[in-house]
Amino acid sequence: MEKVIEIQHLSKSFGTNEVLKDIDFSVSKGEVVCVIGSSGSGKSTLLRCVNLLEKPSGGKIIYNGKNILDAHHNIHSYRTKLGMVFQQFNLFNNHNVLNNCVVGQIKVLKRKRQDAEKTAKKFLHVVGMDQYVNAKPEQLSGGQKQRVAIARALSMEPEVMLFDEPTSALDPEMVGEVLKVMKDLAKSGLTMLIVTHEMEFAKEVADRVVFMDKGVIVEEGPPEQIFNHPKKERTQEFLKRTLR
Repeated sequence: MEKVIEIQHLSKSFGTNEVLKDIDFSVSKGEVVCVIGSSGSGKSTLLRCVNLLEKPSGGKIIYNGKNILDAHHNIHSYRTKLGMVFQQFNLFNNHNVLNNCVVGQIKVLKRKRQDAEKTAKKFLHVVGMDQYVNAKPEQLSGGQKQRVAIARALSMEPEVMLFDEPTSALDPEMVGEVLKVMKDLAKSGLTMLIVTHEMEFAKEVADRVVFMDKGVIVEEGPPEQIFNHPKKERTQEFLKRTLR
């Protein structure tokens, strides 16, 4: 399988606090990788380093064969290849749903408005939000906002989608609708890197599960192995607590 993103010896410190230590892993084309672990284990920081919202302190991020941390690399064009979905939706409150999915395409990808709207409507349909094109974010439920946020990221037609605990800010009854959209995307062959605390979802959807603890990768493997036969004691403890 062709590796899209390869992380080598990645580290990140905030002052004296080392949040990520010597991280190595990769994401291949069409693969769904779920990152699990307790709060504070470095999962979200890892994701933010992958799309350079945080600058890594050391190591390499190889994207399609090139280290994007090299000084001469065009970070802007790299970022357009990654879609990002946050915990807190981050929609533009002054724009309606359609515009939320159009603005980035016009500004960043320099698409014509007509083309951008066509693309936006296609992905709003994918997430089941096409009938809300004229609604403002404040008129939507949390689950609907998150689905719009996913459509907005997809409208940029990225090569990889990054999800940072996309259901953690939602009321329990809205979690299902967002996870369903993500399951459908996984089936469509989209390359996805997902930080999640939804263990059943990870079990069902991931090709590979990465368990992080205290800034290191403790164990990784297929969901079957990680959830049913974890090798490391720390993984066993974590799963015993979360799957109770």
